[in-house]
Amino acid sequence: MNNKLNQFTTHSSQFTNFAVLDYSGTHSLNAHTNCISNFNIRNRLSALTSFARQSLASLYRKSAFTLAETLIVMGIIGVVAALTLPNLNSSTGDKEKVVKVKKIYQNLNDAMGRAVAVYGPVEDWFINDANATAQTTRAGERLTEFMKLSKNCKMTKGCYTSGSGNISYYEFILADGSSIALHRNGTRIEFHLDIDGFNKGKNDDGFDRFYFQTNSTESSIVEPYATDSITAEKYGSSTLITSCPGYYCAKWVIDYDNMDYLKLDSSGKCPNGSVLNVSANPPVTSCR
Repeated sequence: MNNKLNQFTTHSSQFTNFAVLDYSGTHSLNAHTNCISNFNIRNRLSALTSFARQSLASLYRKSAFTLAETLIVMGIIGVVAALTLPNLNSSTGDKEKVVKVKKIYQNLNDAMGRAVAVYGPVEDWFINDANATAQTTRAGERLTEFMKLSKNCKMTKGCYTSGSGNISYYEFILADGSSIALHRNGTRIEFHLDIDGFNKGKNDDGFDRFYFQTNSTESSIVEPYATDSITAEKYGSSTLITSCPGYYCAKWVIDYDNMDYLKLDSSGKCPNGSVLNVSANPPVTSCR
């Protein structure tokens, strides 16, 4: 037996990663067995690695979307976006307008307060002014002194109105691009606001044009120009002076912080079916 084992001593190329084994010793059979065992483990590990790679590749191919599936999903997303984006853009645009109207309203009151602090009560401003044109000029000059302007047309057209005719407004453009025309009307000062600026936008009451006035005889407080019983109607359905959209929408915007009267359908209802009603209990003042 020992003679046969002595003849087994070799350096096989299959075991180049292992130490050279001499099978002539006492434990030569165990050494030979361990070598074969290590070689088998190496082959099995290699096979397992190859199998794992193939399995992962197969799983990846099965979990991926085909081109047709991807196109279908993209088409569905496009349809949903087309249905929702117009409403989203409209709501966002209305909110921006509300913010702008309220900011200008605050600026008018701030300018009025500053002018009164410098020049005294409003009722004393016009003592030496014989007519409405002179009074309008004085009010415009004193108020614009405390407002940031990009252009001041004063008593000429080109900042709020255009064309020829009776010039009775003091016109100017604010730094944010919105236009204002003011005039002295009796014992009040009235303000016409176009948030889109001169000759831009829809130029329609309640859409981009809003109106304010001093709130009582010779008062220095500016408030939305409106009656006490403002109502929201579907556009074009009513000739009531309290209808909105209309001349009195500034009060709706300031009081209720929205322009939802523009969302009403031909029957005067909101998209969700509700009806704007400030007299209801509780009042319905938005389409939410």
